[in-house]
Amino acid sequence: MPEIAPRSGTAFTLDRGQRLVVTDPRGEQVADLLAFNRADVAEVISSGRTLDYASRIYLSTGDKLYSNRSNILLEIVADDVGRHDFLLTPCSRDTFRIIYGDTNPHRGCFGNLAEALAPYGIEPDAIPVAFNCFMNVPVDGVSGALRVDPPLSKAGDSITFLAHADLVVGLTACSAPQSNNGSFKPIAYRIEG
Repeated sequence: MPEIAPRSGTAFTLDRGQRLVVTDPRGEQVADLLAFNRADVAEVISSGRTLDYASRIYLSTGDKLYSNRSNILLEIVADDVGRHDFLLTPCSRDTFRIIYGDTNPHRGCFGNLAEALAPYGIEPDAIPVAFNCFMNVPVDGVSGALRVDPPLSKAGDSITFLAHADLVVGLTACSAPQSNNGSFKPIAYRIEG
């Protein structure tokens, strides 16, 4: 099973009908996931449409990830954790500068995704809100305030997606300390089918 090194990312193709299994090998590590329609990379997963159609913000087994054109790109078919985030944007140099006050910030998941997706003709401005596997973002139902808590994933937990189209996928081992309970670990993945 390929592993994504801590604070890095990769991109690959996934064919319709194949399954992508994303595993947290050591626990409490987030993986930012993007999916683009391989036939037209202007079609990409959409947090807004997906959450609108699901009528909730926490997605798990049986939920579908819709595109900006309201087509299903991925479906969650198995999920050991049940808590993932589809609200927050990939961390970036600006995240580390603005939130953490870093003077020499890491490029974050955004930079890692931009580099990994460039060979597929995907420009940085086309990177949307990612589906943040294992990220734990509780939201106060009254005030709307949100916070980032440690992931609920334990070593070996995974989430499995079924591709509903031929896709280009971007995937990271997240770079933000707040998302990963203060440490950086790898993410593993495999393609089935």
